[in-house]
Order: sequence, then C-alpha cells, then structure tokens
Amino acid sequence: MEEIVERIKDLYSKEDVNSIRVSISFGWDTKKSSDEDILSVIKSAEDLMYKYKIVKNEGNRGNTILTIINTLHEKNPREEQHSQRVSELCQNIGKALSFSEIKVSKLKVVGLLHDIGKIAIEEGILNKPGKLSEQEWNEIKRHPDIGYRILSSSSEMLELANCILAHHERWDGKGYPKGLKGEDIPKISRIIALADSYDAMTSERSYRKALSEEEALVEIRKNAGTQFDPEIARVFVEKVLVKRWA
Repeated sequence: MEEIVERIKDLYSKEDVNSIRVSISFGWDTKKSSDEDILSVIKSAEDLMYKYKIVKNEGNRGNTILTIINTLHEKNPREEQHSQRVSELCQNIGKALSFSEIKVSKLKVVGLLHDIGKIAIEEGILNKPGKLSEQEWNEIKRHPDIGYRILSSSSEMLELANCILAHHERWDGKGYPKGLKGEDIPKISRIIALADSYDAMTSERSYRKALSEEEALVEIRKNAGTQFDPEIARVFVEKVLVKRWA
C-alpha cells in the first residue's frame, strides 16, 4: 500500500489546476484476522487519512485560497476591482454600524473574498456581454456554495465561509441558495448583499450603462425590507452616502 501511495504522490506532484498545486491525502489499514469487523478497519483507515490531511494541509490552505482568488482576478480583472470596491463599502457600513475594529477587519476580508466561488464558473458565462440564459444563470447562482466549500476547508475561514454562502439571500426569503429570511441571514451577509448590489448598480456593464448614485438610491429605498435589511439600508444611505432617507 505504501508503494502504491508513493507512486500516486509522484504522479500528482507534477500536476496543477489553474496554478493550484494538487494535494491528496491517504489513509490505510489492514484486516489481520477473519473475526475483525471490516467496517472498523475502513473507519480506522479513514481516521488516519483525516489526521494526515489536517497535519499536512492546514498550513497550505491560506496560500491555496490566496492562489484561487488571484487566479480569478487574473481571469477577470473586473472582478478584482469589484471585490475591492465591495470590501471598502462593507468596511464603511461596519463603521457606520459602530462595529468593533476586529469585525470591521472581518468585513474587509469577506468583501474581498465574497465572489471567490466564481473561480469555478466558465469565463464565457462570467464575461458574457448579453443577457444570461436560464441555464447560465443557474450556473452563476452556484458561486456562493462553491465559495463556501473553498473557504470551509480552512478552520480559520469557516465563519467567513458561512457569511459568503448567504450573501445572495434576501430579507424577504426569496434569495439563494437556502432561501433564508430576515434575521436568519448572518448580519455580515446582509451587509455584503447591499454593498455588492450597490456596486453592481453603479458600475457599467457591457449590456447596460451604470446607474447614477441617485438612481441607485431609489432602488435601495424601494427594495429595503424586501431585498435588503431595512436598518442596514437606512444606515448606508444616511451615514455612508450621507443622503436623506426619505
């Protein structure tokens, strides 16, 4: 078994996917007598695999996540600019809500990483100039779940992973992927949702012109209490953009 594992390691060490080095963890055990329960042997092999995985990979995960986000930005520079703007908006909303410095720092990071799941979406769909088909839209809607799976591989990123999973949920429960509603949506996710939407509205796309700030404010006011958390929407308008709510 050890010889087989070494042979596999040698083969995968020469491979990478989108500049990400392949990593595989192995575990094995042996049934030594006929009265041993085969399921116990399999469980022992799995336990060894997970122990090896934790020891070997925990230190590499941060670098892997950084590589993934850099690869996404190389594929689509517009995503990098969008993520930076969303990150700044999230920080400003956090400060306006009197969040602690640590929580504001968390918002900065989660704003930068919120679309990391788009690494798995075809470039042709991400950069499509026209309207997306239903199938293409369903593909795009996978990115919060993909982002969650990427980040939840690291214990230190798990809390951020949950926030990113929910950043396309809506206050009225009509969002995705879980259809969470109101206070059931993590507050950080509600902040990302607003910052993400505002930046999308005020940025030019190949298929439409950017909305002016006033036009975007009309949309935010109109959708407060349905798409957006009404309290966060009001704070954003009054304290971040320094505009009248009414």
